[in-house]
Amino acid sequence: MDIQGIYTFLQPNLDRVEARMEASLRSDIALLDGINRRLREHPGKMLRPMLALLVAEACGGVTEDTLRFAAAAELLHNATLLHDDVVDGAVERRGVPTAAKLLGGGPAVLIGDYWLVNCMTEVLGAAHEPERVLRVFAQTLHHLTEGELLQMEKAGKGDTTEADYLRIVYGKTASLFEATATAAAISARASEEQVKAVGQFARLLGTAFQIKDDILDYCEASAALGKPVGLDLKEQKITLPLLCALEAVPADEAARLRTCVTQVTEHPEHIDTLVDFVHAQDGVVKAARKMDDYISQAIACLDVLPETAARQYLTTLAQFVGDRKA
Repeated sequence: MDIQGIYTFLQPNLDRVEARMEASLRSDIALLDGINRRLREHPGKMLRPMLALLVAEACGGVTEDTLRFAAAAELLHNATLLHDDVVDGAVERRGVPTAAKLLGGGPAVLIGDYWLVNCMTEVLGAAHEPERVLRVFAQTLHHLTEGELLQMEKAGKGDTTEADYLRIVYGKTASLFEATATAAAISARASEEQVKAVGQFARLLGTAFQIKDDILDYCEASAALGKPVGLDLKEQKITLPLLCALEAVPADEAARLRTCVTQVTEHPEHIDTLVDFVHAQDGVVKAARKMDDYISQAIACLDVLPETAARQYLTTLAQFVGDRKA
């Protein structure tokens, strides 16, 4: 089984999710409708809808509510990306100019708000427990905001700990994975044991997904795909590969290197120094081991589910997260 096998398995329902999103985002305001169509032309991996559909299938079957919640999760994800691009001053995403670059920060924030509101509309239109699922998504927004602001607070200070890092990862990435799986299980009328288990699976999976992203930021292979090495360092972010490398050196040396992170704006040459240090201390290798542990823990959470093709594909999805190159 591979990721393409998952796409093939889910394709009919993925198409239905795409149709829900397209209908949700349609507007008679030409500017809004045009930029929404442009954004939808580059949908990314659609991991969250895939996760929702697989979880629902593994817990009893996909329902109309599942399609709503899968669409809602992807709408929320993209709303946060639209907002993040404004905060970060990003000019490109998925190989094309960002809405912030094309229209400016103000309109990009409004478009993100539009996607967010349509996420909530999809949830509220569900037939089964919409209020419960809305609370799940609202809590995710709480975590997303906290994660982003904690990351902003830590950027430039150079004092990020692994506990800080994991809280940021949960807030910005893993919480939405968790909400997506939880909502999908609810849509399939899963038992509470199953709802809890798939939520934990997704939380661990989301953590591994972000660790992999942070590992790729130190890899030349990522640069070959158009993602420059050291982008996180340029933004003064201390992520798991650097944290693992810092554990291998004396405290005074670690403090000096943390100071280098805070000075990268004035001294961009520090980026190469820090990347070389991470590789010399096997920071990428050590971070990958921790990522693999999260993936193993995630797969173990699936033991409460019956043996089905969907459950096997959830395992495949977890393995893909660790193996992906971009």
